[in-house]
Amino acid sequence: MTFSLLRQLRKFILSALPKAAGFDQKVVTTVMQGLRATLEDDRFEILVPRLNAVEAEWRGFAYEGAGVGFAVFDYLLPWRKRLQTFVRGPGAPYIIPVYIGAGLALGKFHSRRPEQFLERLENPAFRWMVMDGYGFHQGFFSPRRYIEERAIPAHLSPYARRVFDQGLGRSIWFATGENIDQVATTIATFPEARQADLWSGAGFACAYAGSAMERKALETLRTMADPYRSQLALAGALAAKRRHGFGHITPHTELACQVFCGLSGEIAAHIANDALDNLPTDGIESPHKIWRDRIATQFMQRADPSTPHA
Repeated sequence: MTFSLLRQLRKFILSALPKAAGFDQKVVTTVMQGLRATLEDDRFEILVPRLNAVEAEWRGFAYEGAGVGFAVFDYLLPWRKRLQTFVRGPGAPYIIPVYIGAGLALGKFHSRRPEQFLERLENPAFRWMVMDGYGFHQGFFSPRRYIEERAIPAHLSPYARRVFDQGLGRSIWFATGENIDQVATTIATFPEARQADLWSGAGFACAYAGSAMERKALETLRTMADPYRSQLALAGALAAKRRHGFGHITPHTELACQVFCGLSGEIAAHIANDALDNLPTDGIESPHKIWRDRIATQFMQRADPSTPHA
């Protein structure tokens, strides 16, 4: 591919990405910052210092943007494996947001075979975050079809649809303007079989990337999530794991863990990390599902036995 064609492709990618408003403008701006840096020069020795220059609270979103950039070129140029090389190397601490960014790229290019791209990646637990990012993209940028009309992505396998819904739940959090009542009302319109994963995604968006909320508001959200409180606890633990891995648990994530998990962010993060130990990779169930189920079970066992769970 000539330099001229590569430059045109970069220009197309940047112009094709929609803008956002409100609180999530900061998220989108930071993702775009990481994407631009990757498209301008994806040599790791140049790119990584630029990504790491982003303040700690927002740095994961910059790496998410890098994931978009690497995935775009690996998708259009299948012989490239820059995404996988990146997460094997300097992108390893940020593998989850990088893979989420890859899912955003697949959504932007209207891929009908995202699972084929996913299978090219290593780490059988974390690579499913590509599907999460794909679901987020579809909900955030096509809300009428995927949120209002509740379209089912029939081209995905059964478990891929579940992870899609986890990303879709994240998009619902932002699409409703982080309005607790609207989040609960919107999720309630979906079939019951989809609601647990949607609550998990919305809870993660709240705990990880949402704007700061008072304890009372978080407690109200927890009440509205019945009978899916264990999914909020799971979401809080996953958010804490991400923040703890980046070396910075924000006050909002800490408070969300206290409310959703009944534990500090650091302890919740350790629960999520410990659940990764000895994950089976040769069974029928996805390691990603086993990992999440292990975490959720921990919180279900801690809860009042009279409380119903997902």
